[in-house]
Amino acid sequence: MVKQFLMNLLLAFTWVALTGVLSYSNFLFGFAIGFFLLWVMNRNESDHRYFTRVPKIIGFFLYFLYEMIRANVQVAYDLITPKFFMQPGIVKYPMNAKSDFEINLLSTVISLTPGTLILDVSEDRKVLYIHVMYLKDKDQFIQQIKDGFERRLLEIIR
Repeated sequence: MVKQFLMNLLLAFTWVALTGVLSYSNFLFGFAIGFFLLWVMNRNESDHRYFTRVPKIIGFFLYFLYEMIRANVQVAYDLITPKFFMQPGIVKYPMNAKSDFEINLLSTVISLTPGTLILDVSEDRKVLYIHVMYLKDKDQFIQQIKDGFERRLLEIIR
């Protein structure tokens, strides 16, 4: 997988050098062309992890940006209106993540969205305690994290 990623980077830099335009959009276009070329060349090989993980990583990044913007708008709206809409609460979130890396990455991503903060991880590393600023329904919040951040992260990592 690392070999394909490095080859894809080399193809993207080659594209930038051949076109003579050094910009992010040109580099991303070259990366996409390189990804497609590598996919066509490696269709018959048994290891397709790189070609399944890259779209999942891009999808996770876009989902994270959407959630970040949504949470920022919610907090900003609450700040500029005279009435407070906060309903703070602490949620006991049962995790599917097992390793220290998975737990750390999940807790970091959750904490990066405004309105949430990781308070603690249980001793048996099966539960996260999350402080939520806008908690309307605990079960809905748990399901949103489980179907959103955790599922997507574990698909990428595992």
